[in-house]
Amino acid sequence: MSTQSKTGRRSFFTGLGALAAAGVAAKIASGPPDTVPPAEPEPPPGTGYRLTEHIQKYYRTTKI
Repeated sequence: MSTQSKTGRRSFFTGLGALAAAGVAAKIASGPPDTVPPAEPEPPPGTGYRLTEHIQKYYRTTKI
């Protein structure tokens, strides 16, 4: 192996490491986004799931 090929390879990997470090630093410096997605609206009370008698009957009929 020649000295020139080893030097070229080393400088390539050194440059690659420096580029990766610069990318990580840029990502950290940018910080989190300033915008926050809007929260989902709450459903009105009483419109959700309710365990009623006919649902309990269905659950009893599906037991194995």
